[in-house]
Amino acid sequence: MYNTDTPGRAELPTTGQLIRSTLIALVTAGVLLVTVVLPAEYAVDPTGIGRVLGLTEMGEIKQQLAEEAEADVALSMASAEASPQAQTEESAPPEAEMQAAAPATQQPGPDWRDEVVVTLAPGEAAEIKLVMKQGETADYDWSVNQGHVNSDLHGDGTAGQSTSYRKGRAEAGNSGKVTAAFDGSHGWFWRNRSDVPVTMTLRTNGAYSELKRVV
Repeated sequence: MYNTDTPGRAELPTTGQLIRSTLIALVTAGVLLVTVVLPAEYAVDPTGIGRVLGLTEMGEIKQQLAEEAEADVALSMASAEASPQAQTEESAPPEAEMQAAAPATQQPGPDWRDEVVVTLAPGEAAEIKLVMKQGETADYDWSVNQGHVNSDLHGDGTAGQSTSYRKGRAEAGNSGKVTAAFDGSHGWFWRNRSDVPVTMTLRTNGAYSELKRVV
C-alpha cells in the first residue's frame, strides 16, 4: 500500500504566508460583519451599504419585532401580578385606554390624495412609507374595521438617519400630521396583535412624492 509522501520543509507555508492568510481572513470577516451582519441583524449600518442592499430595513424590522415581543412579555407579567382588586377595577378602563381602543375619527378637513386598504391576518405585519423631503408635512388617518394593531410611525433617511415619531399599542386607529425630519421615507409599521383578521384603511394627503408599500 502506497502512503503519501510527507511534504518537505520547502513545501510547507512560511510563517509570513500564514500571518498574511490570517490577516486576510480577519479583514474579510470584519468587512462582512460591518456591511452584512450588523445591518441585517441589528439595523446598524455605519457604511450605508446595508441600506443600499436592503439589509438595514430587514434589521429594523427584526428590532421592531424584538421590541414588541419584550413589551408583550412585560405586559403579561404585569397582568399576572395584578391583585384581585385591580382586576375588578379593570371593568371600568381608564380614559386613556378607552381613547386608544376607539377608532380614530376621520378628519373632515383634507381631501385625501391616496387611500390604501390592507388586510392583515393575526400576527401579520405591513409597512407603508411616504417619500418626503426634510420639512415637508403630510396629513394621515388610518383605522381598522375590528380588532387592534401595534403601530410605529418612523422615518428612514437617505443618508442613513432613522427616527421614531410615535408608537402605539392595541390601537384601532390614529390620525394627525407627520413632518419629515430629513430626506427619506417616512411612514408606518403595523402588526395585527388581535386574534381576528383586520382590514386597515390608510388615507394620506400633503407634501410627498410617492407612497409605497415596503412590507
